[in-house]
Amino acid sequence: MTNAFNFDSKQFDTAQLESLFFAPARAYAALSIDLTEKLVNAQLEASRAYTDTSLAQLRSLVEVKDAEGLKSYLEGQQQVAKELTERLKGDAEKVVALQQEFVQESQKLTESSVKQVQESAQQAAKTATESATESVAETAEAATETAAKSTSSRAAASRAKSAQA
Repeated sequence: MTNAFNFDSKQFDTAQLESLFFAPARAYAALSIDLTEKLVNAQLEASRAYTDTSLAQLRSLVEVKDAEGLKSYLEGQQQVAKELTERLKGDAEKVVALQQEFVQESQKLTESSVKQVQESAQQAAKTATESATESVAETAEAATETAAKSTSSRAAASRAKSAQA
């Protein structure tokens, strides 16, 4: 039974794998982690602000002792609702901005990776073309030498026959 994980890593160009696959994947993962961290922090900050506002409103409600206090509390609720609406709008804009930044950075990473792959493919094609050209030249040279030897062998055989006659 053979071990599927027992392979010779020297047969792979690890630098090429690193530059074409692993480095871009790591960069994208780091970008995703940064976005997640920013989103979690924004959410925690917003939750804290909403919790503080809610607790302050509950404390104000507990302080109500008469009709005038209730009226004052209800008027304050309108202001709190307005402030929370503004806060929600600001938080939504913050999340949208974070997502737009993520998309832009992702596009830059993708463009960079595509450019690198194209350059690598061009270099590989150039190397293959040069190698093929060298092989063709060597084959042509060997064929020329073989033809020359064959021609001189025939000429020598012909001279030998002429000399015998």
